[in-house]
Amino acid sequence: MAQDSQTLHGDDISAVIVGQGAELVSLRDADGLELVWQAGPAWRRHSPVLFPIVGRLKGDQLRHRGQTYPMTQHGFARDKSFAWAERGSRSCMLVLTDDAETRTHYPFAFRLAVTYTLDGRQLGVTFEITNTGDEPLPASIGAHPAFNWPLLPDLSKEAYRLTFAKPEHAPIRRLKDGLLLAARQPTPIEGNILALSDRLFDEDALILDQPSSTAVRYGADRGPAIEMHWNGFRELGVWSKPGGAPFLCIEPWHGLASPVDFDGEFADKPGVMLIEPAGRRVLGYRIELQPQTH
Repeated sequence: MAQDSQTLHGDDISAVIVGQGAELVSLRDADGLELVWQAGPAWRRHSPVLFPIVGRLKGDQLRHRGQTYPMTQHGFARDKSFAWAERGSRSCMLVLTDDAETRTHYPFAFRLAVTYTLDGRQLGVTFEITNTGDEPLPASIGAHPAFNWPLLPDLSKEAYRLTFAKPEHAPIRRLKDGLLLAARQPTPIEGNILALSDRLFDEDALILDQPSSTAVRYGADRGPAIEMHWNGFRELGVWSKPGGAPFLCIEPWHGLASPVDFDGEFADKPGVMLIEPAGRRVLGYRIELQPQTH
């Protein structure tokens, strides 16, 4: 791999993280099977870090104290070079801090640390946001890992499902032109099972803005499976590219795209956390690899 990367080795698991965007770009099991989408033509990313926004802002503009700042979808962290704070065989930490360029989009002082740790057959990912300024820090953050779909090439995409830890009866939210529609829709989740198909994503992501679960299993009746657990996040997005693509994204979020009718200050936008000066917020998720079944 490139020099600006770190390979972690655990028990029957390996991961590769790059400094650009603090992005996870590879996750392999004991058999060497790659589980993370390899940024093919359908979508040129693997597992971007969404910060300081999740989704789009109306007009791609952040409003603060009457000023507007340009801010593209999902924020700038995924396109910034993080500094390596720690590098080891089983864990690493990368850090992004504000600078003159970030302040042209986001007029706040911050420190974002992303830590990856292998423990057994699990990869843990921790986000720590610290307010290094002297006013409240409004921010959102999200994970966006993309997994190969199907995980085994000889299985159909329709063989796969998401199994939530708890029944998910609440209606879901949808997007139009990247903005959050006001109307809720009936959930396609039956009990705690979401049967996967390309048609689910004809209208973009499925957004659970009031999930009951903090864990979900992605797999089929045979082959490897992935279980994701998260803490500190309030919403969950499930996405694949409309029209069909060989990846599935399972995305814990703290934040949402702007509602279609929201034109207010960023600090007042639904889903934004406010961190007091010198305060911090810690959120995390972990990916557990489950052995292949036959």
